Amino acid sequence: MTGHSIITPKAPTPEVSVNGVVIPAKAIAAETQHHPARRPEAAWQAAAEALAIREALLQAARARGVTAPPATETEPVREVEEDALIQAFVDQQVTTPDPDEESCRRYFSNNRDKLRAPDLYEPAHILLQASKEDSDGYERARLEAQTLVEHLQKRPDDFDRIARDRSDCSSASDGGRLGQVTRGQTTPAFEAAMMKLRPGEMTGEAVETPYGFHIIRLDHLVRGEVPEFELARPLVEEFLRDASWRRAVAQFVSLVVGEAKISGIEIRGATSPLVQ
Repeated sequence: MTGHSIITPKAPTPEVSVNGVVIPAKAIAAETQHHPARRPEAAWQAAAEALAIREALLQAARARGVTAPPATETEPVREVEEDALIQAFVDQQVTTPDPDEESCRRYFSNNRDKLRAPDLYEPAHILLQASKEDSDGYERARLEAQTLVEHLQKRPDDFDRIARDRSDCSSASDGGRLGQVTRGQTTPAFEAAMMKLRPGEMTGEAVETPYGFHIIRLDHLVRGEVPEFELARPLVEEFLRDASWRRAVAQFVSLVVGEAKISGIEIRGATSPLVQ
C-alpha cells in the first residue's frame, strides 16, 4: 500500500453523525493521520471529534446563510471552500475587544522575564572533528582535545593560534570566534557548556557534540534587558489579543457543538479546526 497509512481500531465503532448527516468511516480513518496517538482507538476518537466539530460548524454556517470567497484555481476547491466558510462564520460571530491599558500593564508586570531580550553570547572554539563510526579516529580526537585543554589551561594566550592551526571549523581563520549567538543556535551540549562559563573562561574539558570535540571559550556575554513598557506594549497587545480570540472561539465552537445532535462520538474538547 502506498501513501499515508490508515489507522483503524480493532473493535467495531459506532456510526458517527451530526444532525443526521453521517461522517463516513473512511473519512475518519483518513483523518487519523493528523492525530497521532499511542493507541489506534485514541487516534480514531480524536479524528472523529475533529470531523464532527467541523461538520457542526459547516452546518451552522450554511443554516445562517454565511458565504465565503471562492477558492482559487490552484487550490483543492472543496476543502478550501469549507475552510473559508468556517473561517467566515467564526469571523462573523466572534469579536473580541482590544486589550486595555490596565490589562497590558498587568501582563507586562507579571511576565517580565518572557519579554526580556535574549542574552547574547560571544564564544570561540576549537573543533576537532570526529565521527563515532571511526572508532580509532574518534579516540585520537578525544585524546588530542584533552591534551589541548591541558595546554591551554597553562597557556590560555595560545587559544587563537591553536584555533587557526588546528580547528576544523570555518571560524578557525578568526581564531575560532563564532560571533554573537543566542539560545538555540548551537547544539545542546555546546550551549550547555557555554552557558556555564563566565566571560574569559574556557571549558575545563573537551565538549562532545555530533560534530566532534570542542574546546570552548566565552569572550563576552551581554544579558538581555526587559524593554520599557511602551516599547513592549505592541508585543503584549498582540499576545493578549490572540489569547482572547482563542478563548472566544473555543466558547463559540462549544455553543455550536452543544446545539447539534451528535451521535456515535462523545465530544470531549470542542475546538475550531482552524484554531490549532
